[in-house]
Amino acid sequence: MKKFLALFLAVMMLLALVSCGTTTEVKTSESQAATQAQTAGTDKAADSNKLVMGTNASFPPYEFTDDEGEIVGIDAEIAAAIAERLGKELEIKDMEFDSLLTAVAGGSIDFVMAGLTVTDERKQQVNFSDTYATGVQVIIVPEGSEIKTVDDLEGKTIGVQSGTTGDIYCTDDYGEENVKQFANGALAVAALKNGQVDCVVIDNEPAKNFVKANTGLEILETEYAVEDYAIALAKESTDLFEDINGALKELKADGTIDEIIAKYIKAE
Repeated sequence: MKKFLALFLAVMMLLALVSCGTTTEVKTSESQAATQAQTAGTDKAADSNKLVMGTNASFPPYEFTDDEGEIVGIDAEIAAAIAERLGKELEIKDMEFDSLLTAVAGGSIDFVMAGLTVTDERKQQVNFSDTYATGVQVIIVPEGSEIKTVDDLEGKTIGVQSGTTGDIYCTDDYGEENVKQFANGALAVAALKNGQVDCVVIDNEPAKNFVKANTGLEILETEYAVEDYAIALAKESTDLFEDINGALKELKADGTIDEIIAKYIKAE
């Protein structure tokens, strides 16, 4: 009986050891898979048939929503041309402007096109493609305003779209207490119409659209800043970075980008 009991206990211990070894092997395998997935990072687009672009569709003519609810504009068409060159399907996600760089850095989208200006601060978070367009920050004021030049902004309440270069520049130049942030340019312009702010600093092209749609406003001739627009990608997306830059080079060379921009921005 004692021999049988000893044999039984030995068998049970052996089974326990085998079971523990199997569990450890499974956990190790799962850990390796997780590590491999993390290592793949945000460069998944290189192996995917889809490219996901993040934007903020309230920045005409670069990105806006048409009457049918589709996101259109300069950036949307350039992105579509890039996707076609790369043999990919394009998906566009409309997001809050402030969340775009975090989203691309985290891998939930593949790249950002949103009239996005290249700045040293943003370069710390993402990589930028070659420049594809030039933007100019301008000042919108009510007709007859005492604001005539950039120098007159001192002590004024300035409306901006949160997170944009207009926001960054004005906050640096005039202090947070003199800058009022809005979710988009349209809300900033509405605040200007209602007398909540003294002026709005925003890109020249959407500024033209806002002034055209709102009587009693004008754009100062003085430029606030000139900047370059580019595509933002996660720092880990090295393959996609090279692919997009290659496509941009081709689209510049064959005149496609110039044609798209001319479609939305008529020569003066």
